[in-house]
Amino acid sequence: MAETVDPPPPGRKRGSGARMVYDLLRDEILDLKLAPGSPIDEVQLAERFQMSRTPIREALVRLAGEGLIETLPNRSTMVSNIDFLNLGPFFDALVLMYRVTTRLAAQNHRPGDLAAIRLHHEEYAAAVAARDALAMIATNAAFHAAIAEAGRNPYFTGLFRRLLDEGRRILRLYYKSYDEQFPQSFVEDHALIIAAIEARDVETADRLGRSHADQIVAQVQKLFSRSSGVDITL
Repeated sequence: MAETVDPPPPGRKRGSGARMVYDLLRDEILDLKLAPGSPIDEVQLAERFQMSRTPIREALVRLAGEGLIETLPNRSTMVSNIDFLNLGPFFDALVLMYRVTTRLAAQNHRPGDLAAIRLHHEEYAAAVAARDALAMIATNAAFHAAIAEAGRNPYFTGLFRRLLDEGRRILRLYYKSYDEQFPQSFVEDHALIIAAIEARDVETADRLGRSHADQIVAQVQKLFSRSSGVDITL
């Protein structure tokens, strides 16, 4: 017998249930609220969200397509582990995207772009002052995504957004390595990047983008070499 799908409650369009489940689970996975290797159970999720298993499955299929969950040979489902041994290629791509998007923003930005970039910079500074690591990750991603948008290359923007998303679990560990004592240099780096973009100083923007990314890579390498002995030198 085909499974009965509950009609969407008033005020929610059909299909929005799957989107809500996807959004919440994705954030919980990326923010490490659901740890790597944690089991994923459709029945429990259906009870938690008070909906049928059909939208739950739709959300899980989408998460699996993004590599955030995986189905094991015994048909059980779990949160994907972080592939620490292959971080080198990820860091290569991340550093390149920091450089190219900042460079292109200096070259191609329009007046309205700077207002959006500054807004995210202010939000990031507030998150640092509040020592809110999750807000720092979100506002940092929004800041650099706005810079990528200002570069006017949708292919680079799409790739950079994907890398920033995939790196959220790594960045969660990265910020933890500072024991909540986040250096003000993060905010100062962003201010320098904005100034280079506004001045259309392409070479300085490129250099600042690289140094900013290199700092992140070096801290993550230090974290894992200290805590687990994993060598992730590029």
